[in-house]
Amino acid sequence: MASVPSMVPGRTPGLRVRVLPTGGARRITLHAIVHHRRAFLGAILTAIVLLIGVVGAFWTPYDPMTFNAGPAFSPPDLAHPIGTDVYGRDILSRVMAGAQVSLLVSAGAVGGSLVAGTIIGLLAGYLGGFVDVLLTRVVDIMLAIPGLVLALGIVTLLSPSALSVTVALIAVYTWQFARIVRSSVVAVRHRPYVEAAKGLGSSGVSIVFRDIFPSVLPVLIVQVATAFAWGILDEASIGFLGLGVQPPSPSWGSLLIEGRQYLYDAPWLPIGAGAVVVIAVLGVNLLGDGLRDIVDPRSGGTRS
Repeated sequence: MASVPSMVPGRTPGLRVRVLPTGGARRITLHAIVHHRRAFLGAILTAIVLLIGVVGAFWTPYDPMTFNAGPAFSPPDLAHPIGTDVYGRDILSRVMAGAQVSLLVSAGAVGGSLVAGTIIGLLAGYLGGFVDVLLTRVVDIMLAIPGLVLALGIVTLLSPSALSVTVALIAVYTWQFARIVRSSVVAVRHRPYVEAAKGLGSSGVSIVFRDIFPSVLPVLIVQVATAFAWGILDEASIGFLGLGVQPPSPSWGSLLIEGRQYLYDAPWLPIGAGAVVVIAVLGVNLLGDGLRDIVDPRSGGTRS
């Protein structure tokens, strides 16, 4: 991809310095996503899951908390497309309502860890020296702890709830973002356009956010997609262990553990939540892989 010169303004009136853009990463555009098969398929699957969550916030076929909406353990039929549970609650309604919890927990975890990890990574990468060594060692230590084990420990300490799961996943994902951002910053902090900005007297904050951060952003977008998929899967895993949202409130994880208890009597119970988790994780992972191919100029094409 051809490099397009950009302008780095300094403090001297009327002075402009021509520099090359950061890194040569390709731009993520709607056109690029549509013409990349994996990214496009992932975007469609992700949109379906998000649509389920949005629609479930305003409408469900039955009240997901209402008992005896149909016969207990009713198999899938026209009235209840994926059946009812032991209390006669409509499973489809509970899957739609549970989407709000699962998606919001994942989005909150990714958003919080993105902010915290970006700040840590920018500080370590730009300042260097003792700060870099110290923060890098902390990141290495935290990444050495199995993520799900750390999350379960935090949720246990805070008591099971959607907020506790969100906080726990932030504590897990922050260090992944920090390492990626730090590596990206180290790769560009001595580039000519950064040195030019320093020579023109730009402040450190201005250099970090105006000259360095744009080169980190494409990598962050890909990591956000990956982390969102992990957030959905981890929320379901924690809920399956009984440490997530507590009954009778639905989430995909809690629906899976409810279905597991009656698997032999009503094998259709976990299918709804299980299927939507698979679709969500598959869709977001495909989208993330596609975005990586689009951003990385070494991928050899954007249509695979």
